[in-house]
Amino acid sequence: MNRIRVGDVVAVISGDDKGKRGKVMRILTDKNRVVVEGVNQVKRHVRATQTSPGGILEVEAPIALSKVMPIDPETDKPTRVRFKEENGKKQRVAKSGAALPTPQE
Repeated sequence: MNRIRVGDVVAVISGDDKGKRGKVMRILTDKNRVVVEGVNQVKRHVRATQTSPGGILEVEAPIALSKVMPIDPETDKPTRVRFKEENGKKQRVAKSGAALPTPQE
């Protein structure tokens, strides 16, 4: 079970994009990186093909998983996550004690 899941709203806590918030689009578990919507934008040069025109696109590049924290639903601030087991199911819990909702995709 992961502390951060696809669909979570997270805050960037360090680096050039510090303070920005966005939705997790993809998690690269083998590289411990995460792609966050609207964060770490890079310019990608795309060659023209028969179906699409070429040009320069702005896309999100992955950032380190350690640089993001989920947002606490009660305090609306970045929070640490722990796990609590209720009725045989693991539940993600914020530091304030509020349960983190399971994101809908």
